[in-house]
Amino acid sequence: MQNVTVLGAGAAGLAVAAQLKTRGVDSVVLERGPGVATSWRGRYDRLRLHTTRRLSGLPGMPIPRGYGRWVKRDDLVRYLEAYAGKFALDVRTGTTARRIAPVDGGWSLELEGGGVHTTRTLVVATGYLHTPAVPDWPGRDQWAGTLVHSSQYRNAEPFRGKHVLVAGVGNSGAEIATDLAEGGAASVAIAIRTPPHIVRRAVAGWPAQMNGVLLGRLPARLFDPMATVMARLEVPDLRPYGIGRPAQGLMTRHLAGRYVPLQDVGIVRDVMARRVRPVAAVQGFTASSVRLADGSSVEPDVLVAATGYGSGLRELFEDPSLFDDTGVPHVHGGAPARPGLWFAGYDINLGGMLRQAGIEARQVARRIADR
Repeated sequence: MQNVTVLGAGAAGLAVAAQLKTRGVDSVVLERGPGVATSWRGRYDRLRLHTTRRLSGLPGMPIPRGYGRWVKRDDLVRYLEAYAGKFALDVRTGTTARRIAPVDGGWSLELEGGGVHTTRTLVVATGYLHTPAVPDWPGRDQWAGTLVHSSQYRNAEPFRGKHVLVAGVGNSGAEIATDLAEGGAASVAIAIRTPPHIVRRAVAGWPAQMNGVLLGRLPARLFDPMATVMARLEVPDLRPYGIGRPAQGLMTRHLAGRYVPLQDVGIVRDVMARRVRPVAAVQGFTASSVRLADGSSVEPDVLVAATGYGSGLRELFEDPSLFDDTGVPHVHGGAPARPGLWFAGYDINLGGMLRQAGIEARQVARRIADR
């Protein structure tokens, strides 16, 4: 039986394994993909971190200065590969867990292909961007157009000259819409269910991430009005262009559903220039059209569903009480969810995902090593 196993070789899993090693605890890291950072490798080409290089490095190794302030996807993958190499982590790729259950003295992982891996301590760090989620829109199967999830989108080239509807105005949806508008799509519309909170990635050199770090612990009654004032100073009024102002405060919305604001890296410019047209949320499909929530319809060639991900954890574990309705563990970070079972990398906060992964890695590794 293995002593400590980390499931997932993304940023959180690698950070936990590295921190364990610095405390004298060896672990094995199981990864379903062909290399570390599987989820990052599969993201769209133009992706850059929305958090600064200095605040995104994992414990024990900063991101190289040469990668710039806003790190590109491929550079982040290179960094995570180098991170695993620096700490000589035992990463076993191509290893997919199908089922996890408690056993005497630890946990058993049923592996794809029929093998079984047992461990005394298990740290699950597969991430909350694990399983692409597409709503079961009425009529979806009869629509004659092409539907792809944002996880399948790489760049605008395959969509050149086509009419594209992006469903979802989160960070991925907005950036994909901008990429399409710049990349030669015949037209681009973006379907919006709830008006987003939009922030500039940086104002006069000050990154939006720092506001989350410094102010993120304020109660909603203080944070919300401050965020509203800042947004109105930073972002033009987009109501004449089809994007309303949010009815709910930013922190209130974040606490209700782990919401993070939309960082503007071009969508405001493109909406105001009419290169991206906001429309109502997708309601359903006919054979030839996409029906929208306001009763109108559009006829795109392609719909890109920027509709988020699920954690995939409910399918792994027999015990549904471990997770909330969205599939996120009730207990994660610096405390065990069950004896010998830890979850890391599931805390979505306004200070940045990678920064938080480093904080949790130290907490989890310290607690495991102390035991």
